[in-house]
Amino acid sequence: MEDLESIIMELLVNAGSARSQALTALQMARKGDFAAAQQAMEESREFVKHAHKIQTQLIGLDEGTGKLPVNLITVHSQDHLMNAMVIQDLAEDMIELYRRLPLAN
Repeated sequence: MEDLESIIMELLVNAGSARSQALTALQMARKGDFAAAQQAMEESREFVKHAHKIQTQLIGLDEGTGKLPVNLITVHSQDHLMNAMVIQDLAEDMIELYRRLPLAN
């Protein structure tokens, strides 16, 4: 089994990638490229899905008993995951708003 730090880093990387893809989706929607925006959001959701599986694995290892040490990188990775999920929610709504507005070119 991978060491704990590697698992946490994998969670961090996936959460960061999810955030980046959601922001890319917003940029594409702003340009009127809704197919690319949809693709980026699908990729973002896949990254979050993978990060969430890792998070669930970590919770299972801890068993709610404090078996796993909580350090700054663990908190940072959780923060990234939460932010990615919030950005996804907001991006979905903003993409829909862009869809309804005429392009200002």
